Amino acid sequence: MSKLTALALSIAVLGGVWAFLALGPLGGETPIALVWVGFIAWGCFFHSGGDGAALQKTIAGMIFGAIMAGIALYLVGSGMLSGLGALGAPLIIAVTVFPLVAVAGMNLLSVVPANVYGYAATAGLALTAGTVGNVTAAGLANPVVLVIISTIIGAIFGLLSGKVAGMLGGK
Repeated sequence: MSKLTALALSIAVLGGVWAFLALGPLGGETPIALVWVGFIAWGCFFHSGGDGAALQKTIAGMIFGAIMAGIALYLVGSGMLSGLGALGAPLIIAVTVFPLVAVAGMNLLSVVPANVYGYAATAGLALTAGTVGNVTAAGLANPVVLVIISTIIGAIFGLLSGKVAGMLGGK
């Protein structure tokens, strides 16, 4: 079996398992993991090299991005710069996005797309699910926590799919 076919097969099968888990036992009214965030982390894992270092950089980068988004969401929600009117939120976003690239000199945070994916997933979740006010909650209602859990599981599924593909493709 070709390496590409082996990888496609392993991702298809494990993707189905991941979807079952995230939409079933780990989903529900108060989800533990989000299928779409896991797939973002999975893709980021392969984009970052598909090895042990990629696993670390995907998880670290996406967590860093999620935390920076959580800070931005908290600051915007606090009304801290509301006196600036329409410029308040963009200023907070600019200040919290800057570090996503500025930290790229650090090995674990050197994959800028991973940092951005974590930020975007967290902000997107909080804004669409109406959970902006939960960024300080100590539980699964917190979009930062939910993105972090989903990221870790998704990146691990990426690693597993690579290993299964290696076994199927004779690598």
